[in-house]
Amino acid sequence: MIAKLQPCLWFDGNAEEASRFYADTFPGSRIGTVMRAPGDYPDGMEDDVLTVEMTIFEMPFLLLNGGAQFKFNEAVSFQVATNDQVETDRYWQAITDNGGEESMCGWCKDRFGLSWQITPKRLIELMARGGETAQRAFKAMMTMKKIDIAALDRAVKGADS
Repeated sequence: MIAKLQPCLWFDGNAEEASRFYADTFPGSRIGTVMRAPGDYPDGMEDDVLTVEMTIFEMPFLLLNGGAQFKFNEAVSFQVATNDQVETDRYWQAITDNGGEESMCGWCKDRFGLSWQITPKRLIELMARGGETAQRAFKAMMTMKKIDIAALDRAVKGADS
C-alpha cells in the first residue's frame, strides 16, 4: 500500500544500510519494498538500490539514494518519546555508539547524519506543568547531552512543594 504522505529521506548510496540500522534499532520498524534503478542515473547505475520503503515506529518512510548533493541538517529531526531511562539510554547508545554523535538537550545524530531527539516523556510532563517546575526542568535539560530523568527530578524537587 502506498502511503498518502510519508517523509522521503535523501541518502548518498547507503539507504539500504540505513534501513537495516533503523529496523534493528526501533521497535515497530520494518523494511518493505526495495526498488532498484531500471537504468543508470546521475548518482548510480542500473540495478543499484534506488529507494527503500520502510516503517519506523509504524510510520512510513521512503529512503532515497539520491547522491551527495544534499546532506541532513538539524532543521529536520525525529523526536522519540521514551518511557524511562532504560529506553532513553538504549536509543541514545544505539545511535551514538554506532558512528553517531552526541549533541545537547537530548539531540544526537546517527552515522548517516540524521538528527534525533531522544526525549523522555518525563521531561515533556515537567515542561507542561509550567511555572517554576518547567523552569527548573528546562535549566537542568540545558546542561545535559543525553537526558537524565533522575537529574531532572532532583532539579525540580521543591518546585512542587
